[in-house]
Amino acid sequence: MHTMIPAAVAASLALLAAAPAAAQSAGEMTFGLGLGSVMPKSDNGTLTAGDLEVGNEIQPTITFEYFIRDNLGIEILAATPFKHDLKVDGSGIGSIKHLPPTVTLQYHFPTGGAFAPFIGAGVTYVTFFEESSPLGDLKLDDSWGLSVHAGFDYWLNDRNAIRADVRWMDIDSDVTLDGGDLGTAEIDPVVVGVSYIWKF
Repeated sequence: MHTMIPAAVAASLALLAAAPAAAQSAGEMTFGLGLGSVMPKSDNGTLTAGDLEVGNEIQPTITFEYFIRDNLGIEILAATPFKHDLKVDGSGIGSIKHLPPTVTLQYHFPTGGAFAPFIGAGVTYVTFFEESSPLGDLKLDDSWGLSVHAGFDYWLNDRNAIRADVRWMDIDSDVTLDGGDLGTAEIDPVVVGVSYIWKF
């Protein structure tokens, strides 16, 4: 029994030593491909005609991160256009498309193992386009807002990882119909994502 304990400890240490290193060094870069689910909050503000509801949407995402210092990177998030259905008091009033490019400063915790969490904060710019409504000429103004980001990478080896993350974005936009002010859409979504990461 006593001889088995040191052997088990040695085996455990060997497994830990073999785990991929999660540290990110200054000058390194990562590229990620994945999917992001944009889920606006449940209360999206009140327009002239009633309570606004903005639907969910899933689209492919791309991330690029450059490490300005060890474990500290600047990330750019891009995606294909998200399309959302709009409802007022439960009745459909149209749809919109948007792109939410986001720049984030984030810190990756140097765990020394395969599991590596990170946190970050940044700025999101949202541009709306292809607004469509049977009621008239619907427009949503572009928006600037703060964002926060958290998640983790699971490193499969020194160069590749699986990422799961969640973001919150402050997205508010003035809404007009045929030039008339309807109110403010308070979208403020949670964005849940999963992606595959390459480090180089």
